[in-house]
Amino acid sequence: MFKTKNFEWGGIDCSKLAEEFGTPLYVYDEEIIKSRCREIREKFLERWENTWACYASKAFSTKAIARLILNEGLGIDAISLGEIHTALSAGFPAEKIELHGNAKSYDEIFESVKYGIGRIIVDSEDELNLISEISKAQGKITKILLRISPGVKAHTHDYISTGHTGSKFGFPIESEMLKNAVKNAILNKNIDLMGLHFHVGSQLFESEDHIFALKKIVKLMSDLKRDFDFETREINFGGGFGAVINPKLPHVPLEVFTDSMMELLTQECKINNLKRPRAIIEPGRWIVSESGITIYKVEVVKKLPEVTYIAVDGGMADNPRFELYNAKYEAVLINNPDGEIYIPENNSKVSIVGKCCESGDILIEDAKLPKVKRGDLIALYNTGAYTFSMASNYNRLLRPAVVFVNKGNAKLVVRRQTIDDLLSCDL
Repeated sequence: MFKTKNFEWGGIDCSKLAEEFGTPLYVYDEEIIKSRCREIREKFLERWENTWACYASKAFSTKAIARLILNEGLGIDAISLGEIHTALSAGFPAEKIELHGNAKSYDEIFESVKYGIGRIIVDSEDELNLISEISKAQGKITKILLRISPGVKAHTHDYISTGHTGSKFGFPIESEMLKNAVKNAILNKNIDLMGLHFHVGSQLFESEDHIFALKKIVKLMSDLKRDFDFETREINFGGGFGAVINPKLPHVPLEVFTDSMMELLTQECKINNLKRPRAIIEPGRWIVSESGITIYKVEVVKKLPEVTYIAVDGGMADNPRFELYNAKYEAVLINNPDGEIYIPENNSKVSIVGKCCESGDILIEDAKLPKVKRGDLIALYNTGAYTFSMASNYNRLLRPAVVFVNKGNAKLVVRRQTIDDLLSCDL
């Protein structure tokens, strides 16, 4: 009898990956990540002069991905000391790292100034004053961008919409707070104000929101030139470019966002008699999300009148995104990837759920899979971003291992957490 070929990722049978490395297991196809980096170089850095790109490492931060990003010729965006030191320990030059965050600690700023981090994206007046104080004490001049909240409500989930009025991020674009920050930065001998940063939200699939925000930012550039004789040398568009939930769908081309933004920036700067600043992007999810899958083992199949539950050996501890903002996923049955979709007798839905002691521990609410039994292996697509980064030890579950695959080869880049690791900080 003909047996369906098992599902493969990066040229490797995923059942063999599960056997060697255990489950749950994060698996990344290096070639997909490299192809995204190549697209950034060809469609943005080489197509448009005076540009730069940083990988937003909050999406997935390990030494292995930092080394890959460095080898692909991009910079890196960090949020914390942990992300900074991950990049530095992987050999990343400090000047190619930028520091973000709305609540930077003294230590984060102190070490960023000490190491010579390339840019600090400033989020508040308090932070600007602290950077000035620390830079003066160290005899340094620190390059900064001011993060602007452009007053744009992006077309995405509220929790990942970041550019609206009232956002916890940045200086409101029409506020006295912003004017005071610009003035103080210009006059400060230990601060080098390079320009402006904005970010409108995540998981966007068209450029409308970015364009709307950019128009407001260019007007701000013109106002700052008029009022303070300040020339914006850099403008950072942020990221937020969307990732599709199934690899059979075409990914969103980078130029959908960057071409329209660069054309507008060039045109508006010319109209307003401004020198076009260096343009920077910060894709994170767009680079890694579609490269990643998570492999789970089925522990229980429970048929109820309204739903059939497929309970796996992971869940919200290794992927909390459904609970956070109703993230959507699709799955594949590894031992029968092309099988006929199973529909329970009563037409009820099939849900993939986790093992955590929470009713909301759901991975896929309405899954389309062949018939599944205990011991089968399931892979969730598009889990390369904000899964490993957000993983926890809830219910004292152990964090999964991370494996990079490439053209039939696999290498372990983060080992599975052990019980001894889990208890190592307990006193």
